[in-house]
Amino acid sequence: MTITRWKPPVAPTRQEQCLLKRLDRVRKLLGFLRLHRHELFDDAFQDELATMYRTTGAGKAPRLPAMMAMAMLIQGYLGISDAEMIELTVVDLRVQMVLGCLGAEQPPFSQGALQEFRNRLIAADLDRRVLERTVELAKATKAFDPRKLPKTLRVAIDSSPLEGAGRVEDTVNLLAHAARNVVNCAAGLLGWTDERVCCQAGIPLLVESSIKRALDIDWNDAVEKTEAINTFLRQLDSLHAWIARQLPEALAKPPLKESVETLVQIRTQDLEPDPAGGARIREGVAEDRRVSIADTAMRHGRKTKSKRFNGFKRHIAADVDRGLILACAITAANRPEDEAMPSLTVDMAHQGLDVDHLLIDRGYINSPLVDEVLARRGKIVCKPWKSRNGSLFPKSAFTLNIRNRTIECPNGQVQGFAFGTVVEFDPDVCDRCPLRAQCTTAEFGSGRSVAIAENEPLQQRLRKQIQTSAGRQALRERTMIEHKLAHISQRQGNHARYIGIRKNTFDLRRASAIQNLETLHRSEVHSRKAA
Repeated sequence: MTITRWKPPVAPTRQEQCLLKRLDRVRKLLGFLRLHRHELFDDAFQDELATMYRTTGAGKAPRLPAMMAMAMLIQGYLGISDAEMIELTVVDLRVQMVLGCLGAEQPPFSQGALQEFRNRLIAADLDRRVLERTVELAKATKAFDPRKLPKTLRVAIDSSPLEGAGRVEDTVNLLAHAARNVVNCAAGLLGWTDERVCCQAGIPLLVESSIKRALDIDWNDAVEKTEAINTFLRQLDSLHAWIARQLPEALAKPPLKESVETLVQIRTQDLEPDPAGGARIREGVAEDRRVSIADTAMRHGRKTKSKRFNGFKRHIAADVDRGLILACAITAANRPEDEAMPSLTVDMAHQGLDVDHLLIDRGYINSPLVDEVLARRGKIVCKPWKSRNGSLFPKSAFTLNIRNRTIECPNGQVQGFAFGTVVEFDPDVCDRCPLRAQCTTAEFGSGRSVAIAENEPLQQRLRKQIQTSAGRQALRERTMIEHKLAHISQRQGNHARYIGIRKNTFDLRRASAIQNLETLHRSEVHSRKAA
């Protein structure tokens, strides 16, 4: 089956010219999309989009893939739902003009078709190509004067928090939510009501609309709280035993298997044995703690020591000189920044990009891309870790000789070191050192210790860099990526639209593509005024 290409007219009609004039003040990007749609979705890219569909001829004929992709860009630009997007294809002349269906009285596609197309695009990883096409469009249209741009590629990378779409609950409510999912699944398999399953399984607490309403205690009373939790756990044990007896075969396969495993996971991560008997809520937070039943990928994260969020981190890599976003990624909120770097690096490699200068936050400093840039004799711009030690001598008071791998203390004692280790100075020398009180609070018989980073040569280079005016100026250029993140946050919002990492990656790529198109539009307007 041959997929029909989208072939809307290139030259604007008289009616479209009138609409384009109206778009000089508001929703300007719609006018840009109308004028450049044939370049953004050229024949080669339309052929790529067509690979998402079977060639057997089975099933319904697909809607024009390029038109559907354009609809998703418009949807992201306007910040609207699938249902509203369908309505605008009939009631909004601007949207109709961009989609090439001006005057249509019926939607060119359904809400279900739009959702199916999005799923196909994600499955084929072609949302990445939509972002890449905006970068390719910049080259094709010569939006940036190459004479004014450096020959090297300078890339800045940073991240910002993204609150997850799943509901975040405390331990008791998480357990109840997971248990209700087990009850609901069992009820569906047996053809019973949830209430009947609860009664038969010996977990009547779940019959009430709220677990805390069913327990009805003073949650500020520690004794009552402990008793309530153990009462609930005994009923959960009863539910497990009942499921094992009643549905042994179903317990070995989805969906019941997944629901029971989720309940076990929540119970294991949030509870611990009570020395007085029974169980209690865990002191501290379990590693990689799941915070939502609806979204399995959401995690606790911290932007600062005092600011916590639940969800994900969104990462973008942008061309500093052109202002274009080249790649983006989503990671769980509790993961370190450098875990996003492999995905960003792969996406940039798809475009044949080799980074010459890398401007990053300290969280990315241990990533493989840093080593690759340094191996190419590139430049790393990053704020170094500050040496702190209270009122005592900081690490910066010691002289490091990277070539000889020696470190000299303020009183002249010299020790050798290896990268990624801790140097221990001779205790006998430190005990009689006149500067001891200014250097360490360790007991006599213990010398001063200094940690040597695995990437100590780079850290030393960064510290020297920031001490120069040129180095500080280079560091200030990172504000560009912070502005890009602010624009993305304004467009996307700070709450995820979708459940899970992959769909939110799609949404971030779409927002980044739209941001690039706006950058190209501004560049085009600026060039026109300059001419």
